[in-house]
Amino acid sequence: MQVPWSIKNIMAVSPRPPIVAVMGHIDHGKSSLLDYIRKSKVTEGEAGGITQHVSAYEAVHEHEGTPRTITFLDTPGHEAFRALRSRGAAAADVAILVVAADDGVKPQTLEAYEAIMEAGTPFVVAFTKIDKNGADLEKAKYAVLEHGIYLEGLGGSISYAGVSSKSGEGIPELLDLVLLTADMAELSTDPEAEASGFVLESSQDPKQGITASLILKDGTLNIGDFAIAGSALVPVRFIENFAGKRITTAAASQPVRLAGWSSLPPAGTPFVCAKTKKDAEKLVATPERASLRLDQLTAEEKGKVLLPLIIKADATGSIAAIKHELAKIAHERVAVRIVSEGLGAVSENDVKTAQAGGAVIIAFTVSTDGRARDLADRAGVSIETFSIIYDLAERVSLLVTERSPRFMQEEILGQAKILKVFSVAGVKHVLGARWESGALTVGDLVKVDRRGIPLGTMKLTNLQQVRNDVKEIHVEGEFGLQLEGKVEIAAGDTIQTYTTVEK
Repeated sequence: MQVPWSIKNIMAVSPRPPIVAVMGHIDHGKSSLLDYIRKSKVTEGEAGGITQHVSAYEAVHEHEGTPRTITFLDTPGHEAFRALRSRGAAAADVAILVVAADDGVKPQTLEAYEAIMEAGTPFVVAFTKIDKNGADLEKAKYAVLEHGIYLEGLGGSISYAGVSSKSGEGIPELLDLVLLTADMAELSTDPEAEASGFVLESSQDPKQGITASLILKDGTLNIGDFAIAGSALVPVRFIENFAGKRITTAAASQPVRLAGWSSLPPAGTPFVCAKTKKDAEKLVATPERASLRLDQLTAEEKGKVLLPLIIKADATGSIAAIKHELAKIAHERVAVRIVSEGLGAVSENDVKTAQAGGAVIIAFTVSTDGRARDLADRAGVSIETFSIIYDLAERVSLLVTERSPRFMQEEILGQAKILKVFSVAGVKHVLGARWESGALTVGDLVKVDRRGIPLGTMKLTNLQQVRNDVKEIHVEGEFGLQLEGKVEIAAGDTIQTYTTVEK
């Protein structure tokens, strides 16, 4: 008997492991939590101890007597990596919102929560560092309540657990909550379908070319398939799992790595697969091409000095984070312009481009080719190297300040009204005046004004108060003074002491 299509399709559907995004504020223990779950020390290899990429891992947890696989996405907590957190939330089936019990709710905690809500992802709360001095679990619970995160037992339905990544306390209970939340979603896949999912990250490998980390949401990926993400295409010649081991097939919820892409697949882009190259090429999107020359100014850049930058980084997510940080650098006289961006080591072509346009090269967690370094030294091209995003942002802010043109600007110090002209001998004028504001000091330059019309400038050479010589007048009252200069002063004129400052 022939099986009806609808029944056949149902029969092909099977449960799949949950994909779980771990999200929260920087330094609240996300990666340490995953380290304990994976029995690894990933955070020790992170620059500055922070996660700067979306990373995917698999772990096994025994739930109700049955070993269950869980795929974890570790997302950056630093404010610069907003896009990466959103990407992680969108790709996940369940999220763990991490809140440190000793620190409570912080800006990126709320940002992570917003990303979770925007993606519509069910979540649980993990209160980390409960073993730390100063930890207050009850206070942390009420802190999340104040921001509309209503926990179980406190007026809501959001599950939570207090955990320690040092002792492991509470972590089994947390994973049980994650699996219960996932089971309620009834996650499933069709193993017979072509693989599909999301691009987590892409990068340039010096040996393998363009590589991309993917997370499968449905179907099965096999060697011989063709994967397509936007305008990028790759024949699947080998598959690497999260541990870097080569496998022949990958199922739904697995994180994998593919190498040899035709172009850079944008991070966060959905990917699909096809069995033949011909079918794959039909699915390839036409890339959009756009360029902006240095002589083409945007409305925001007009009237400003340009700081051209060439960005080289290890991954597309890093470039997105860098651009996010640079967009926050505002200056009234200088505009930051990214003239080129790319993955991999700084090359001779990068240096030549920088030399032609007066650009600074920003290298984020990538090296500089030896010949490129020699050329940069000869050409006077600056290559700035960084491994931590906020160090990069701080340095570019300084470069902006350094590039800002300097202007001499007058700064008014004090003001007085001329009451009487006592004598004039050549350029020396002995006068009586009344203080109005600020401070008038011997040696100051003086502007003379008559009913709004500037008459010229003079120099203050003497001050007297109650017939005693003084260095400064800064309080209300009448005083005597001597000015030197070729200006005809009359009673009623206004004088202002001033200085010129560089701004």
